[in-house]
Amino acid sequence: MGKYEELHQLVSSFEADFRKFYEKQNKAAGTRVRKHMGELKKFAQQIRQEVQEVKLKMKEEGK
Repeated sequence: MGKYEELHQLVSSFEADFRKFYEKQNKAAGTRVRKHMGELKKFAQQIRQEVQEVKLKMKEEGK
């Protein structure tokens, strides 16, 4: 479950900027939130690709 822990840590690291933007209307934090979401999108795509590769490998092995 290493990827899940990585995902959890990544999302947790965004909390401060989310709070600053949504609770305090800090515009600079909004820019950082957008950057964080881009990072999350890249990470999600990597996981999607990895899952697909594992599924294909399992199919080849007959599982």
